[in-house]
Amino acid sequence: MRYQGTVYRPPSEAGSLIVQATLGCPHNRCAFCGMYKGRPFRVRPLAEVVEDLDLAREAYGAHGVRTIFLADGNTAVLPTATLVAIGRAARARFPDLERITMYGSAKFLVKKRLDEWRAIAAAGITRIHSGLESGDAATLAAIGKGVTPEGAVLAYRHVVRAGIELSVYLMVGLAGVEGWRAHALGSAAVLNQAPPTFVRLRTFVPQPGTPWHDRWRAGALTLPSAHEALRETRLLVERLEGPTTLCSDHVSNFLDVRGRLPADRPAMLAAIDAALGRPLTAFRPPTERLVGLGL
Repeated sequence: MRYQGTVYRPPSEAGSLIVQATLGCPHNRCAFCGMYKGRPFRVRPLAEVVEDLDLAREAYGAHGVRTIFLADGNTAVLPTATLVAIGRAARARFPDLERITMYGSAKFLVKKRLDEWRAIAAAGITRIHSGLESGDAATLAAIGKGVTPEGAVLAYRHVVRAGIELSVYLMVGLAGVEGWRAHALGSAAVLNQAPPTFVRLRTFVPQPGTPWHDRWRAGALTLPSAHEALRETRLLVERLEGPTTLCSDHVSNFLDVRGRLPADRPAMLAAIDAALGRPLTAFRPPTERLVGLGL
């Protein structure tokens, strides 16, 4: 396979064939993210993407690929016709394909109509990973996400109604100790209006070279302790109505809590309460840099 630059994918796509349909991120202005800094955004020609699919078929065989992830950041920005063509080309080469997935921020998802998403789903692109980070209007504006809570609701409703699985990412601690409650409540409010297939949690870890790291170093943002991050997570679990599956499947998190909401809410809250009973020394320091938050 042919790759350019550092390639990022969600943990749930660890076993997927990665095909770069775009390079970099068309937004690339999120204050907490350093994944694509210094890399100009570029759309790869459709012919190149199809060539990569052909190379993968030669390497793995027609029955050797079951999932494909279309990198880089925000591949959902591509025109509907291009996404449909990529989906059809992938399905034609890999008849056992179970899903094709990609990143898509609500800023770009909202630009496509419901009928466009239905066409994309029919072509085989059946899951979107979307970093919302927060549903709180003030937090979204502060991090430069480029979308409002109302825009996110509209975007997610279209994707879900089209029959596409939606995996939404929220970032615990992103608003600091100062704004944790509005952050959690706003996030639950957005997702209750447009319940995604999955809600996946990441805990904010400052990344050097980003504005949010500078904000933390300047003392304008207080990182939550493990207990404070768990308190924020608890409020989110309390308020999410579902139906959705919540996963805390990332090394940045202080606790791996997961389950189906609303059915598993009591067990999830009990697990969080048990963790809150442990001393802070049982958890990693809140400022420890682990890995890139996009992984």
